[in-house]
Formats: sequence, structure tokens, C-alpha cells
Amino acid sequence: MDDINLHYRFLNWRRRIRDVRAVRFQERYKRMLKNGDTLSYQGNSDEVGCYVAPRPLSKGNCYFEVTIMDTGVRGTIAVGLVPQFYKLDHQPGWLPQSVAYHADDGKLYDGNPVGQQFGPKCNRGDRIGCGIYCDTIEAGLTTVFFTKNGKEVGSLAFPVAAECLFPAIGMHSLGEEVRLDLQAEWDMEEADSVMMVDSHEDDWGRLYDIRVTGTLLEYVGKGKSILDVGLAQARQPLSTRCHYFEVEIVDAGEKCYIALGLARRDYPKNRHPGWSQGSVAYHADDGKIFHGSGVGEPFGPRCIEGDIMGCGIMFPRDYISDGEDDIDEWDPLEVLPRQGVGRIQNVLYLNDDDEEEGDELDQEHDGRKVMVFFARNGKLMGRREVVVPPGGFYPTVGMLSSGEKIKVDLHPLSG
Repeated sequence: MDDINLHYRFLNWRRRIRDVRAVRFQERYKRMLKNGDTLSYQGNSDEVGCYVAPRPLSKGNCYFEVTIMDTGVRGTIAVGLVPQFYKLDHQPGWLPQSVAYHADDGKLYDGNPVGQQFGPKCNRGDRIGCGIYCDTIEAGLTTVFFTKNGKEVGSLAFPVAAECLFPAIGMHSLGEEVRLDLQAEWDMEEADSVMMVDSHEDDWGRLYDIRVTGTLLEYVGKGKSILDVGLAQARQPLSTRCHYFEVEIVDAGEKCYIALGLARRDYPKNRHPGWSQGSVAYHADDGKIFHGSGVGEPFGPRCIEGDIMGCGIMFPRDYISDGEDDIDEWDPLEVLPRQGVGRIQNVLYLNDDDEEEGDELDQEHDGRKVMVFFARNGKLMGRREVVVPPGGFYPTVGMLSSGEKIKVDLHPLSG
């Protein structure tokens, strides 16, 4: 009898050990649907959904990454590290002993529901990474760092041991979806080279559903309806100092719904340039020009993979851009297009003999008139007289179908 009791006690002990191990290495999530490596929010936007990985970061696995597949209604996606039994109705970073980088505001939350400014906001297609520096692990102190698209955003010394920090993802609005890679790797030397390549990201003031890698822009939106436009708008408007920019179609994608043009600074993010007021654009798929209207006019040939589309402004000689107070120091004769764009040189200033008479504009417009021109493979396609909106015209590119990729040169006349 004693032997039987001893046997059952042994079996119960093994079962308890197995249960403890199961809890130790079991992922936890709430208000989320997990399908393979994809997580999607399943709440009602009033409640937080949270995922906690089954294992903490370690020297052998010190980094993980999350790719934003869809920002949903608000893009309230958080990526960070939390204790194993973190409350799943709180965003990572809100409670003590947790830290997270939030995509919607670019802030770092360090055990506090009030964040501090940390890095750029993140959109669909962006990759957010989180890791620990293995060579700096000390008893009770861990250096945690975050990345965006492979480039380090920042780091902090976190007063929690590494073995107590579990990868976590938080979401808080309908439609949010991410892809999780718990086995991702990050190399600092490789990241340094990525930083050099990605330096052009600072040239862009607004990016929606477009990923930037150096001078390459890639559409990462859904491409299912006209509301899925991907928009990239330069940080600086065109001026007499920089009056022209170019786009090379690297991949036409499914439909080549690529548009090149100029738009006001507050242009709607889900509209192709040219479709709404305060914009003008040349569209590659049909060769039409769109000027503040969803209905285009025949303008030039269609553009395909390998074509170079250009857009610029012919400024009147007495034109002074907003904030341009030292124009006398600039010699317009020094501005010449690069090789291959010879046919559109000398169009910086509008020749009075060639000036086209445009229709009288409505009295409500009090902006300055300029002539916008478009080129294809170095050949002038045509021009259109427009009114410059307050603040100027910003180089703007739109894309709308899967697989579209372009290279953009915002300063082709400077080198």
C-alpha cells in the first residue's frame, strides 16, 4: 500500500511540474485573434487588447520585431516588454515594470500611462523592433532599445532583470493587425548601414501607406479601393532654389496607379495628387493631368516601368517664395538639369514670349500664379497655369496598387 501511495505521489509531483512548465511557456493574449504569426485586434475600441509572448528575452534571443499590417482606426499599437503575468487589459508601458514604444504618437511609455517623446510615429508597413543589449546585462538592470525599420530609435536603462521581460504587443482600435517575429535578428553594424541608406526619410514630411528605403518608395497599402491611396509628400515646398523633382518607375505593380505632382501642405492623405483642390498631377496609368478634380484631361503618354517622370515650376522673374529673403545671392544660370534632362533646361523662369494665357481664376483666389510643367524621360510633356496655395506647392507622389515602387530625386538639378 505504501508503494502504491508513493507511486501516486510521484505521478502527482510530475504532473504539477508539467503544469508549472506549461504556464511558464504559454503565450497569453486577450481581445486578440492569433493566426500563425499574425495578431489582430478583436475588441470594441473601448478596451485594450494585449499579447504576451511565452518566453522572455535572453542572450540567445535578445530581439523581436513587429510589422504593422494595418493601423486600423487609430493606429494605437504598442510594442515592448512586460512581466510574464502582465494585466492584459492595459497597454504595454502603462503599468510598472513594463516599457513600450507606441506607434500612434511615437512616445515611450515607461511604467506610466503618460508617455514621453521618443521617436517618429509608425504607419502601415513599418517594422518596430525591441531588444536588449546582451553585453550590458547586469543584475537587476537591462538596457532596452527600440528600432524602426531596422534603424535604432533610442534606448534606456530599465531597472528589471532581463529574464523577467517578455515581448508584448498592445492594440486598442478596430482593424489593427500586426505580424510578429519572435526570432528576428538585429545587427548593429548592419543597422548603421541602414541608417545611411534611410537618411532620405527625413526629406518627407508626410508618409501614408508608403515605405521609404533611401530614395526608394514602396506602396504598402491594401490597394483595394480608391480610399487606399498611399501618399508621400516632401517636407519642403518647391521654390526658385529647388524648382523641379523626378520620379523613376522601378516597378509598375499591378496597375501602375502612380501619380506625380504638387499639392498643398494639408492635402488629404487618401486622395491621389490632382484629385482635390490645391493640387495638380500627371498620372502614369492613363497619361492624364488632374487639376483639383477627379476627372482628368488628356495630357501625355502613359508611363511604364523604367520611365522617368518630372515635375517643376516655371517661376516668374519677380517671384519670391515664402521665407525667401536672400534670393539675390543665387544665380539662376548655375541651375542646369542633370544629364538626360536636356530638353527641359532653361525653364526655371517663364519666358514672357512663351507665356500662355490662362483662364481668369475665381475672385476668391488671391494666390500667385505660376506655370507647372511635367516631363517624361527628359522631354517636356506640357504645362498648366495654377495658383500657388498658401505655404507653397509640395512635391507629392501617390500610389494605389500592389507592388508599386519608385525612386524619387527631390534635387536632380543640384548634382
